[in-house]
Amino acid sequence: MAEATILDMSRVPYIPGRIHATNNMFQRYGPKGFMEIQILPNDNLYVRVDLPGVPDDAVRHRVDSVRQKVIFFSGETLSDEDDKKNVREYTGTSGLGCDCCEITGVDAKMKDGVLRMIVSRVKVKDHHNKCTHTLPPNTGKSGRYSMDEPSFNMKKAEEPHPFVVKGRKHSYTSERTDDGVFVFSVDLPGVSSDDILVLPNENEVKFYGENREVYEHDESCRIFMGAISHSRFRVPGIPLLSHNIAWDAEFGSQSPYLTS
Repeated sequence: MAEATILDMSRVPYIPGRIHATNNMFQRYGPKGFMEIQILPNDNLYVRVDLPGVPDDAVRHRVDSVRQKVIFFSGETLSDEDDKKNVREYTGTSGLGCDCCEITGVDAKMKDGVLRMIVSRVKVKDHHNKCTHTLPPNTGKSGRYSMDEPSFNMKKAEEPHPFVVKGRKHSYTSERTDDGVFVFSVDLPGVSSDDILVLPNENEVKFYGENREVYEHDESCRIFMGAISHSRFRVPGIPLLSHNIAWDAEFGSQSPYLTS
């Protein structure tokens, strides 16, 4: 059985009600949305893209060589022979929406399932209108859970990931394997494996994740929290802590699992 860890709640900011990110039902605090774009003081762009599950060295990006206004990025999660059905592949674009500028360079870094890019640009012709940048529709909103409805019934209301071209598009999945192991996977983009706590008790398995390392252009940390209820494991009459509970986490994705 996994050893429970004591959580210091004094570090956790006040989070009113049951507000969550509409693209991730477990995100309760911090920048929301699958992508974020900021115009920096030096007129460069900061682009943050969530690609949970993609290793730090498995993301690719390039600038359109013809128009030099669009960045193409892609990546895929790790796979093995026994888990090919859970592989996810991502493909997307970002860039400029104006006619007066061109991209001159991209400084990209991938860490814990988050791609961060500093996009340099230069003005190539005069333009009287304000320069713009392209941004997908799912850019970060807040919602509220229904107090009478289990959180796992909220999947239909959750925004699907717009850059997933293969695999699951939502922030979590659960399954029971052929050997009886119940596996629950949840996206925690930006959270390292050292900053995740899993707290099982007789009724549920709680989890908490916080990206304590806030990057220069991120407005704040992000906090994720949730719980997997005893009923999800479909083991009536058997105390939850009578099972073996373990978990692992990497590349902004976490998987608690339970065995008999």
